[in-house]
Amino acid sequence: MHQTVRPELAAALRTGPFHLALRTAIAARGLALHRVRQHLAQHGVQVGVTSLSYWQQGHRRPERPESLRAVQALEQVLDLPAHSLTRLLGPRQSGEPVPAGPPTRPYRDLIGPAEAVDGLLETIAGPPGTGLHTVTHIERISIGADRRQLRRSSQHVLRAHRDGIDRYLAIYQGDPGCDITRVALRAEENCRPGRIRRDPTAGLLVAELLLDRRLRTGDTHLLGYGFEDAPGPEPSSEYVRGFNAGAGQYVLQVAFHPEALPVRCHRFSSRTPGGRAYETEELTVDGHHRVHLVAGGVPPCLLGIRWDWE
Repeated sequence: MHQTVRPELAAALRTGPFHLALRTAIAARGLALHRVRQHLAQHGVQVGVTSLSYWQQGHRRPERPESLRAVQALEQVLDLPAHSLTRLLGPRQSGEPVPAGPPTRPYRDLIGPAEAVDGLLETIAGPPGTGLHTVTHIERISIGADRRQLRRSSQHVLRAHRDGIDRYLAIYQGDPGCDITRVALRAEENCRPGRIRRDPTAGLLVAELLLDRRLRTGDTHLLGYGFEDAPGPEPSSEYVRGFNAGAGQYVLQVAFHPEALPVRCHRFSSRTPGGRAYETEELTVDGHHRVHLVAGGVPPCLLGIRWDWE
């Protein structure tokens, strides 16, 4: 497990560019470049101090296969989350092989219980993988005066990485004790409701959002949708979004009722439900009783905001 990332380093790793994130990570580790080179050599990777200097100043970018292996080793040497530097290098150069789609993780790795997720997805049969990647996702959560979640709204831009995509699967999990049978789907923009499946015991809902056209590889589509919650008896204390294929950019805003404001909020990232956070950062509620996070180049992970009432 990686140690908690400092806020300034966490911000550089989220937004880049690569050279700034690398320079910040080296400074946070407190290593001179010759010491970084020595650590890389212990990992079987040979990189000169001049190359490291050029990389962290933005004069050159790692592009050759051996350079990319060096960046992966740097993530270990600098005690960073896996892929946190490599994803900032952007698209591959012309002539390099292009993968069929972004790396993905199974939904069961991001939402629990895994058996319930698998069971619901099996009832909505389809090709393996979603065939879609999130370009931008803006999500808004509303918390009521009783400290419980009321609604969730999404503006979601997707890009197809194969032909023939005509639907998107939205997965919703309520707070403990939520009555999932009363949660209502809102298909508001450029989509319409399809099949909806629920697991009351797990508080899970899977819904198809049918598109108005079949997407071809590279096409983008904007969806507007949301959910009206039927909350459980206890106050909400967090909202978490799982990314099975990562995202280009994600924005999450949580709006609190003015009569029910938390005493502390922080953003976090983790790899598994209930797992240890590998990145945290305190957030401040603004004058409109809202708090938000912005993340770019999001890898497959869990990302959210937690808050304390007392």
